[in-house]
Amino acid sequence: MSTLRADCGSCFGLCCVAPAFARSSDFAISKPAGTACPNLLADFRCGIHETLRPQGFPGCTVFDCLGAGQQVAQVTYGGVSWRDAPDTATEMFDVFAVMRQLHEILWYLTEASAKAPADDLSVALKDVTDLTHANAKTLLETDVDALRHRVRPLLARTSETLRAGIRGKKDHRGADLVGAQLRKSALRGANLRGTYLIGADLSGADLREADLLGADLRDANVRGADLTGALFLTQFQMNAAQGDKATRFPAGLTRPTHWG
Repeated sequence: MSTLRADCGSCFGLCCVAPAFARSSDFAISKPAGTACPNLLADFRCGIHETLRPQGFPGCTVFDCLGAGQQVAQVTYGGVSWRDAPDTATEMFDVFAVMRQLHEILWYLTEASAKAPADDLSVALKDVTDLTHANAKTLLETDVDALRHRVRPLLARTSETLRAGIRGKKDHRGADLVGAQLRKSALRGANLRGTYLIGADLSGADLREADLLGADLRDANVRGADLTGALFLTQFQMNAAQGDKATRFPAGLTRPTHWG
């Protein structure tokens, strides 16, 4: 999944320009969409990257483009930045929003294809990969919702296959577990798709092989939790949670620096 890892050095600071954000506990300032963050330097690096959290920008440390930024910068636009070609700026930012979604779908399909290979997964993976190499016009015309609708049952089948042998697995799909006290809970193989786990205490929980596709883990306490083999877990979800050195997680993901 190396191409699905953010490479900020090959990007044009797109995540620092394209989206809007409002002053809140996540961002120290408000910024409209399409306007560069004042912390963005001329070489597209963040001027406060090492101190984002203490300076009031924890939201920036949570975001992950899954490699969409460098794909747009180097492939779609051939290395010509929005600063060098201002007339492409608005279009580029819109393309970035589409590419970010495509790369998320690619992340899921890549994992599914590796763990439970199937012909239809291979076809879908190739189709989406090819789409990420398309021109800007094609990307902007892409019906991402239709693509998700096509992929969703493939991922669901993969999940069922991989979790089939786990006894007593729980189904909390789409449940509201905001702030829930789930410390040391037995959630191995649980279906947690789309589950709201904001601020939930999952410390020490057994989340091995749990399906976490789309689960909201913002500020969830996963200190000491075992996420080994968790399905469809992304770096974005990891960054949003609160873990520690004892938290175990799937290979291919990186321990967030703010976990300590």
